Amino acid sequence: MTEPIVPEATLSPIASVTGVFHKPTKTFESIARRPSWWMPFLVTMVVIGLFYFAVTAKVGWNQVYENSLRLVPKQAQQMESLTPEQRASSEKVAVSFTQGIWLGMPLLTLLFAAIEAAILLGTINFVFGGRATFWQVYAVTWYAGLPGLLKFLLAVVALFVGLDPESFQINNPAGTNLGYYLSPTDTPKAFYTLASQVDLLTLWTIVLMGIGLAVVARTKRSSGLLAVFAWWIVIVLISVAASVAFS
Repeated sequence: MTEPIVPEATLSPIASVTGVFHKPTKTFESIARRPSWWMPFLVTMVVIGLFYFAVTAKVGWNQVYENSLRLVPKQAQQMESLTPEQRASSEKVAVSFTQGIWLGMPLLTLLFAAIEAAILLGTINFVFGGRATFWQVYAVTWYAGLPGLLKFLLAVVALFVGLDPESFQINNPAGTNLGYYLSPTDTPKAFYTLASQVDLLTLWTIVLMGIGLAVVARTKRSSGLLAVFAWWIVIVLISVAASVAFS
């Protein structure tokens, strides 16, 4: 007598959050059956909220702006040429803008994840013959991005342990890449940017993204990895070129 086929159980959102770290393939197979993204979104918002609180309490947004300004000598020279009143006004606008970006992260992350999912969906379906849906890829981007939150948590710990506020860089807040340990002013800009982009947590995310993309699109794993790595290389090259052009 033939035994009935029992459908595979779908992981709960919490189990999927933890599972992406130790059993990603099974997790993404579950996501393919029920593409939910709200749990990793909530986790992301909590971590970003902690990071925002730590930066506000231990660094201050004026200091964040001053630290960022040192990375762009041309802009710093332009600021020096302004009158004290003009400089104070420009700094106030820049500080408010930087702080506003982080306050707007809930909406920005939703938007960026949607753009990322749309690009990857088109790549895996039209270039590699996949059969993924938008919401499947959208969920994959959220779950695959969870390792990147470790950088913010490491930064929070470092700030409360006693990291010098003047050395803090909000765009590279933790030492998970070589660029973190280099001098941003003495290192050639192209090399510094490249060293900062090649980040251990970013590479972890890319691998997870490739695995998840292949699972939901039902393609070879190599196809998913190639699709994600190709776009990452494009982004790195654009970042390096932009850093040289505006330095």
